[in-house]
Amino acid sequence: MKKSFLAFLGLILIASQSFSQTNREFAMTEGDTTYIMKRYIFCLLMAGPERNQDSATVAAIQKGHMEHIQKMADSGKLVVAGPFEDGGDYRGILVFDVETTAEAMTIASEDPAVKSGRLRLEAIPWWAAKGTRLP
Repeated sequence: MKKSFLAFLGLILIASQSFSQTNREFAMTEGDTTYIMKRYIFCLLMAGPERNQDSATVAAIQKGHMEHIQKMADSGKLVVAGPFEDGGDYRGILVFDVETTAEAMTIASEDPAVKSGRLRLEAIPWWAAKGTRLP
């Protein structure tokens, strides 16, 4: 009986450690306001090493890029996306509502612009107040 109890206690400890490592939300109080903070994955799109394609190829890649963004948004996993105004090396952002950085990178890496080398990705966990939206 004692061994069963210790095994059960061990399972509870393992489960609680797993939960704390994957928990994506916590409450934060500031003054009289409590915010529920949630972890998202922020992906920075940057110019990739392969940017010398002809205009027809670039147009096809861009069409596929936009279709992929729509597909990610339709899945509910992509919550914000957009290009930067001035271009340059920093091309745009993607914000994912997924469990892990690896999951966001897997999804984003299917983008034709990433596959072709026109864009490259960097993913960073990012905390924001749950329900945050742009006006």
